[in-house]
Amino acid sequence: MAHYLLAIDQGTTSSRAIVFSAQGLPVARAQQEFKQYFPKDGWVEHDGEEIWLTTLKVCREAIERSGLNPAEIAAIGITNQRETTLVWDAVTGTPIHPAIVWQDRRTADYCATLKAAGREADVARRTGLLIDPYFSATKLRWVLENVPGARERAERGELRFGTVDCFLLWRLTGGKVHRTDATNASRTLLFNIHSQQWDAELLRLFDIPASLLPEVLDCAAEFGDTEVSLLGASIPVRGMAGDQQAALIGQACFQPGMVKSTYGTGCFMIQNTGEQPVVSRNRLLTTVGYRLNGKVTYAVEGSIFVAGAAVQWLRDGIKLISHARDTEALAEQTGDACGVYLVPAFTGLGAPYWDPRARGAIFGLTRDTGIKEIVTAGLQSVCYQTRDLLEAMAQDGAAAPSALRVDGGMVENNWVMQFLADILGVPVERPEVTETTALGVAYLAGLQVGLYRDLDEVASHWHRQQRFAPRMAEDHRKKLYGGWLDAVQRVRSGA
Repeated sequence: MAHYLLAIDQGTTSSRAIVFSAQGLPVARAQQEFKQYFPKDGWVEHDGEEIWLTTLKVCREAIERSGLNPAEIAAIGITNQRETTLVWDAVTGTPIHPAIVWQDRRTADYCATLKAAGREADVARRTGLLIDPYFSATKLRWVLENVPGARERAERGELRFGTVDCFLLWRLTGGKVHRTDATNASRTLLFNIHSQQWDAELLRLFDIPASLLPEVLDCAAEFGDTEVSLLGASIPVRGMAGDQQAALIGQACFQPGMVKSTYGTGCFMIQNTGEQPVVSRNRLLTTVGYRLNGKVTYAVEGSIFVAGAAVQWLRDGIKLISHARDTEALAEQTGDACGVYLVPAFTGLGAPYWDPRARGAIFGLTRDTGIKEIVTAGLQSVCYQTRDLLEAMAQDGAAAPSALRVDGGMVENNWVMQFLADILGVPVERPEVTETTALGVAYLAGLQVGLYRDLDEVASHWHRQQRFAPRMAEDHRKKLYGGWLDAVQRVRSGA
C-alpha cells in the first residue's frame, strides 16, 4: 500500500503542493505565486487558467522532488481559498469570467439592499453567515447578471459554478466530476448548514439556477480520480476542505472549545463548537468545521481580510521592505510602543465589524516615523485584529482558551508571535509543522484510504514546536489595544 499523500493548497496569492509521509511530515514541496488583478476600487480577481496551470505545475514539481513514483501517492487532498467564485463552460471547462476573489467588494450595494429589505436574519438562520460581498452567492449572481449570455447559458445547463476546490477537481478529473465538500459549500450563502443541502429558498433569493451547483460530499470521500496524463498516474482524490477548516483539522482541534488561528493572506480564527451550531451575538460566523461519515462538527469563525497581505503590501505596494523576513529585525529594533497604528482595511473590515466600505489608514505619524515604525505597525495590526476576534468570542460566552494554536506563513516570525501572546494575554503555540492547512487535507485523504484509523490517531501526530507565554503588563496591553480601537473607529464608513 502507498504511504504518501499529496496536498494541494491553492491559496489567494500562490498555489502550493506538499507531499507528506503517513506520519504527517513534509517530504517535498513546491510553490508558485500568481498575479493579482484589481480592475476597480474594491475589486479583486484571479485568472482561473493561471490558478489551474500553477496548481498543476507545483503538483508535478512536488512529486518530482519527492523522488517518488506517482503511483506511490496513496491519495490527494485539496484545500483552497474559500468563497472565491468561478463559473466555467460545462463542456470545455473554460472560465467565462475571471475568478472573483473572496476579498472582492463589488456586490456591496446589492448586499446593502438585501439587508435593508430585512433578509439577513433568515439568511443567517439558514447558513450561519451574514449577508456580505465576502461570500460566493452575490459574486455568482453578479457573473450571471453581467457576463453577456451567462444567465441564459446557465438556465440551459451549459455552465458550472464552483469554489476553487471544485474547479480544480473538475480539471484534475478531466471534467468528469463536479463535486465539493460541506465546508466549502457552507461558505456560499446557498447551503443550509442544518439540513446539509443546497437551500431552495436561498437559490430563489439570489436567483441561482440549481443546475450550476456541485454535489456536496463529506470532507473525506470518494471525490474522483485524476487523469493519468496530468500527474503520471491516476491518483484518487479523497480529501477536501476549505483552507481554514483544513487548518482546524491539521491543528488537531477536535475537542469543543479548542481554537486555532491561521495567518495567511488573511487571518481566520476558528473555535470548535461540537455537534451543535452556536449562534454568535457578536457578528461571528457559524460554519461547518468538518463533516465526516455524515456527522457534522460545527465551528464559530472570525474572518480578517488582511494579515499577510499587509506585509505583501509593505513589500510590493509601497516597497518599504525587500522580503517578508525583513520585518522581524525591523520590529525588534522598534519595540511594541511605536505609537503608529496601521489599519489594513484595503478591502473593508471583516469580523466583527463587517464594514465593506471602510478603507485603510495609518495614524500617529510624526517627524520621527520611519520605515521600521510603519512595518512594525503592519505586524501589530494582525495581532490587534486577532484580539478583536477573541473579544467577540468571549462576549458570546466562550471561555478564554488555554492556548491559541497558530499556523500559516506569518507564524515563523517570532516577534509577531510574542506580541500576539502579549496583546491577547493568552499563550500561543506554534506546531512543528506549520503547513497545517495542507496537512489537514492530507489527513482527510489519509482517513478515507485507511492510512489513519480515526481522528485520535491524527491528533497523536500533532507536536508543539514552541510556546510563547504572555509577558506584557496588563495596563500596557490595555493602552495599546485602546489605541487600536480608536484607529479602527476612525476608518469605519459610518464614523
